[in-house]
Amino acid sequence: MLDSQLISETVSFIRELYGTDRPIPLHEPRFLGREREYVDDAISSSFVSSVGAYVDRFEREFADYVGAAKAVAVVNGTSGLQVALQLVGVRPNDEVLTQALTFVATPNAIRYAGAWPVFLDVDMDAMGLSPIAVGDFLAQHAEKRGHEVFNRLTNRRISAIMPMHTFGFPADLDGLMAISTAWGIPMVEDAAEGLGSYYRGRHVGALGKIGVFSFNGNKIITTGGGGMLVCNDLDLATMAKHLTTTAKQPHPYEFFHDQLGYNFRMPNLNAALGCAQLESLDKFLLSKKELSAKYAHYFAEKGIKFRTSVAHTMANHWLHAIELSNRSERDQFLREMNAEGIGCRPIWQLMFRLPMYTDCLRDHQTNATWLEDRIVNLPSSPII
Repeated sequence: MLDSQLISETVSFIRELYGTDRPIPLHEPRFLGREREYVDDAISSSFVSSVGAYVDRFEREFADYVGAAKAVAVVNGTSGLQVALQLVGVRPNDEVLTQALTFVATPNAIRYAGAWPVFLDVDMDAMGLSPIAVGDFLAQHAEKRGHEVFNRLTNRRISAIMPMHTFGFPADLDGLMAISTAWGIPMVEDAAEGLGSYYRGRHVGALGKIGVFSFNGNKIITTGGGGMLVCNDLDLATMAKHLTTTAKQPHPYEFFHDQLGYNFRMPNLNAALGCAQLESLDKFLLSKKELSAKYAHYFAEKGIKFRTSVAHTMANHWLHAIELSNRSERDQFLREMNAEGIGCRPIWQLMFRLPMYTDCLRDHQTNATWLEDRIVNLPSSPII
C-alpha cells in the first residue's frame, strides 16, 4: 500500500502546479491564439463543411511541420487509420500485426478495414510495439508465398504492421522498419498521440508508409474532432484524398464516384480551429516539457519511476506517466487521487480483454501485462 502522506503530498504538488483548488482534468485543450478569429472567418466565408481554404491550409502547414510530402485531413484518427490500411494493401480477412497495449481505435480501424489484429508484445521502455516480438512471431509462424506473407496458423495474409506511439513515446522504428523491409510488409504508424515527437531527428508518422494523427479534444492540439493522414508517396496521398472525399471525380456539376469511397472529410470549421492551434503547438510542447521536468524531479524524490524519453527519441510529453509497484498500488493511487479531484487514469486494458477481441491471436504479452498493472497517467494539460 502507498503511504497516505505520499498521496496527500502529491495532491498538493499537482494543485500547486496548476494553481487551483478546483478539479484538475487529465488533459484539457488550451485556446490561446486566433481560434475564434479563424472560426468566425470560416463562418463568414459560408464554407463551413468539407470544402474551404482552411482545410487546404491546415493540410499544407501540417505536412510542413511533420516533414511529410503531403497531408490529408480527415474526420478523426480512426477513419484515417482505416483508409491508411486500405491504401497499403490490406484486404478483408488479412491480418495486421499490432499491439494490445493501445487505445481501442487501433484494432477497431483494423476491423473496419475487414482485417484481423494480431496482438504482439510491446517494449518495456517506450511501451510501443516490440520489434523482437514482431520478429519472433514472423519467424515462428509466417512464410513468404511469392511477394506476399502468410500466417501458417490461420492461412491469412499478413499485410501490415501497425505500431502505436504510446503517450507520444516513439516506438522502436529502426527495428520495426528493418522487419518491414525484410519481409516486405508495409508499416502504418498510429501516431494519434505523437504530434511533436521525434525519432532520430525525424517526426514520427513520417517514417512509415503512412502515418495518422488525431486531434481529439484531449490531444496536444485539437480540432474538436479530426485527424490527419500523412505520407511521402504523392500517389498514395492523392488516393487518400480521393477515398476520403467519397471517391468523387472532379467535375463542375456532375456527380460521378468511381469506387466505394468514404465521407471522411474534415469540415472547414474544424480545420480553421486546427490552423490556430498549430500556431500555438511549440508553446504547448515547451510547457509540457517543463511540466515533465517538474514531475520527474518530484517523483524521483519519492522513489517512484517517472516515464521519460528513451535513447534516440524526443517525446512530446502528451500524457505524463508514472510506474507503481503493482496493481494494488495502482488502484489505490487512482482511487485516492480521483477522490481528491485529481484526474488520473490507468493505462488501457489490453485489447484482447475486450469482448470483441478475445479470440484474436496474441503472443505472451509479458511486458504489456506488466505495464497494464502499473502505469498511471497524471494531469498533463499545458500550463500557460
